Amino acid sequence: MKTLVLGLGNPLIADDSVGLRVIEVLRSRLDGRDDIVVDEDYWGGLRLMERMIGFDKAVVVDAICTGAAPGTIHRLTPDAIPTQRSNSAHDVTLPTALALGRKAEAYLPRDEDIRLIGVEAEDILNFSEQCTPAVQAAIPDAVEAVLDEIEALTGARPGPKEKETP
Repeated sequence: MKTLVLGLGNPLIADDSVGLRVIEVLRSRLDGRDDIVVDEDYWGGLRLMERMIGFDKAVVVDAICTGAAPGTIHRLTPDAIPTQRSNSAHDVTLPTALALGRKAEAYLPRDEDIRLIGVEAEDILNFSEQCTPAVQAAIPDAVEAVLDEIEALTGARPGPKEKETP
């Protein structure tokens, strides 16, 4: 069983970089594992589906705009993800990407094996090297939410790979 943890975002746009920042933390926490791939994607959209091909389970981290308080952590499944373009930082939503991939008969995780951790954005349009304070403060909670979702999907809470003793 292989699990993909993918952070989406643009590193140059304030809160759109939150998925990438969560992945930075997770990458150091899950270093050395071969059953969990932790990576980032600066483009999102259709590449979302391409990146999931061959994985059994997936957790995607992204900025999301629903009108909730900035920094709110959303835990969503594909059937509950907002599909309007205005609600996502990316042009093609996860449900659309999955539908296209399945139409092409790609090997993708089942809907019940995919989660989205959405961090409510405050400033999705301005260029900045840092997330806004509320979103920056939400990063540790988003990391924990990802770990919780991996545990729910796989049955075990992930940590660093155990070093083999001689």
